[in-house]
Amino acid sequence: MILLRDAVETLGRWQATSEAADLARKRTLELLGAGPVALTRAHRAGHVTASALIVDERRRVLLCLHGRLGMWMQVGGHCEPADGTLARAALREATEESGIAGLRLDPDPIDVDIHAVRCAPAQGAPAGPSHHFDVRFLAVCPAGAVEQISDESADLAWFTADALPTPLAGGVVQQLAPAFARL
Repeated sequence: MILLRDAVETLGRWQATSEAADLARKRTLELLGAGPVALTRAHRAGHVTASALIVDERRRVLLCLHGRLGMWMQVGGHCEPADGTLARAALREATEESGIAGLRLDPDPIDVDIHAVRCAPAQGAPAGPSHHFDVRFLAVCPAGAVEQISDESADLAWFTADALPTPLAGGVVQQLAPAFARL
C-alpha cells in the first residue's frame, strides 16, 4: 500500500522536534508494523491519523472547536487510501475542515502525538477504546483567505500563541514552536 510506505518513509527520516515527539514517532513506526490496517479504524489498538496546524502571515493559528469533543484543536482526521501520503491526508482534512483553498503544506511533520480517543470503529471491528497516532503538519494560509465552518466543527477561529482558547485539546501547544520555527 502506497500510504503505508509513505508513512514509514516519512517517519523514518523525520528529525523529531522534541523527545516526546521522537518517542511517539518510534511508537508509531512500531504500530505501522501491523501493515495497512494500522492506517484504518479497523485497527482498534490504534491507527495513524494526519492533522495540520494552520498558520497565517500574522502568526495566528486557526483552531476548530470540535463538535463532539467540545475542545479547540488543529484540524485533521482519518487517512483515506486515496490520499497516498500522510501530507496529502493532512492537506485534504485541513481544506475540508477549514474551507480554505490554497493552503501550502510543509511535507515534513512538525509533531507526532499519541492520544486516547472514543473513535467509532470500522464496520465489523470490535468496539472499545482506541488511540490516534497523529502525525501533524504545518499548513500556511494564503493571504485574504476566509475560513468556513464544516459539519465536523462547532466553530473556527484565529488565535495568537499568547491568547489560546479553552478548553484546549492536549498536544496543541507543543506544535506551536516547531510550526513557527518553519515560517
